Amino acid sequence: MELFVFVAASAMIFAGALGVILRPHPVHAALSLVLTLFGVAVMFVSLHAHFLAAVQVIVYAGAIVVLFLFVIMLLGVDRTEDINIEPLTVQRPLALIVGAGIAAIVSAAVVSSADILDRQGPGLDLTTVDSPDANIRQMARSVFGDHVFAFELTSVLLLVAVVGTVLMARRIPSAGGKGK
Repeated sequence: MELFVFVAASAMIFAGALGVILRPHPVHAALSLVLTLFGVAVMFVSLHAHFLAAVQVIVYAGAIVVLFLFVIMLLGVDRTEDINIEPLTVQRPLALIVGAGIAAIVSAAVVSSADILDRQGPGLDLTTVDSPDANIRQMARSVFGDHVFAFELTSVLLLVAVVGTVLMARRIPSAGGKGK
């Protein structure tokens, strides 16, 4: 049964991710993102991380995707733009540099966290496991203490995603000087 749930959730995640990349209409891409996020929530449930599954559905599939859809529909995206005409000619080389930098940072984080896990073990504080809110206290201490930089970086990435959505959906005035 666990294998079936894993395969079904993986198929949901994969199909949704392909939809995000391949769908030409931004609203359809955002709805494909919802499918991906629900697949991740199913994975959390199969790992008995019910709180994370609820957060995944409420925060990401609910609030973040609704925010994306609001921005997309507010800007009224009803046509595609020619991506061969770039308003900023430096954006692609800059994107490659930033992407390589992010890949290097993620690789360094994986290597350093592997060393920390080897030294500290799983990091569970077994003295507080008996209290009813021990799991949430440990997660809060971890997120807002040890990993506060990653938490803040995630908020910046979400802000960049919203700004990117606005820029991707912008309207260019017509040749007559009048916009739609």
